[in-house]
Amino acid sequence: MISIILAKKIFSLFLIIFMGTAVVRLGILKPEQSKPLSAVALYVITPCMLLSSFQIEYTPEIRNGFFLALAGAAIINGVYILLSAVLRKPLSLDPVEEASLIYPNAGNLIIPIVSSTMGSDMVIYTCAYLTIQNILIFSHGQSVICGEKRLDWHKIVKNINVIAVLIGFTMFILNLRFPAIALDAISSVGSMIGPLCMLVVGMLIGGMDLRKVFTYRRVIFVSSLRLLAYPALIVLIFRVSGIYRLLPGGADILMISILAAAAPSASAVTQIAQVFNKDSQYASAINVVSTLLCILTIPVMAGLYSLLCM
Repeated sequence: MISIILAKKIFSLFLIIFMGTAVVRLGILKPEQSKPLSAVALYVITPCMLLSSFQIEYTPEIRNGFFLALAGAAIINGVYILLSAVLRKPLSLDPVEEASLIYPNAGNLIIPIVSSTMGSDMVIYTCAYLTIQNILIFSHGQSVICGEKRLDWHKIVKNINVIAVLIGFTMFILNLRFPAIALDAISSVGSMIGPLCMLVVGMLIGGMDLRKVFTYRRVIFVSSLRLLAYPALIVLIFRVSGIYRLLPGGADILMISILAAAAPSASAVTQIAQVFNKDSQYASAINVVSTLLCILTIPVMAGLYSLLCM
């Protein structure tokens, strides 16, 4: 079931990527014109998506499940950051590779899969992963991609995506809602995240030699680590720790964390690389190749988790 839904979702994403490539190849737009779109995605659409994702009814069961999902996300991100730091020198990881290994496309791909296979009421637990990831990717991830030695906590606190996470989570805990008109506007803008990110990737690819996407020497290697080695380690950690036994239904909640952990590299890595004039083409290549391969690898990781933990 999940593999069929995943295949359909990936195919639809690749159609959008093709549209972005086509407008560049036909001379309608230039690759560099995708940079303002990346900025809009990072600083307008992503905050709206985060705010709208927390606009659900508060219950103790959802609260406890959300905190379990937060714990799972914290473990995953902590392990990924530590593992990548350890492997940086032995594997000669460059900044784009390191960020691509740590941060998966947990929003654009996993939210539709969770909604379709597990029900829309389970999407909140994907938001738990996004809460942790968005705080980290716009702080630690940005510092990795930009080659900064130390985190600038001033910038982190002022980052609009971090602010959106804090506001959204506070409203969730306090069971507060935006007025209907405001929520409709925020949700509508937030729903643009998937298509716009794929268009940006397509436009970047449109400016590349398409053969180059698959001829980057390490793109398959990095994608294999992102899709297989890293999430397999997380499955083993969850199994050994028994964290999935902490709550009734905990195994189902943490299945969502595993799906997020096994997703292809994040589109936000490409967007950050482009906004800060780093190697966005290589980031796009990793994103495209890992997205193509995940149609095979995510069901494998989900099956491994089911075998060991459910």
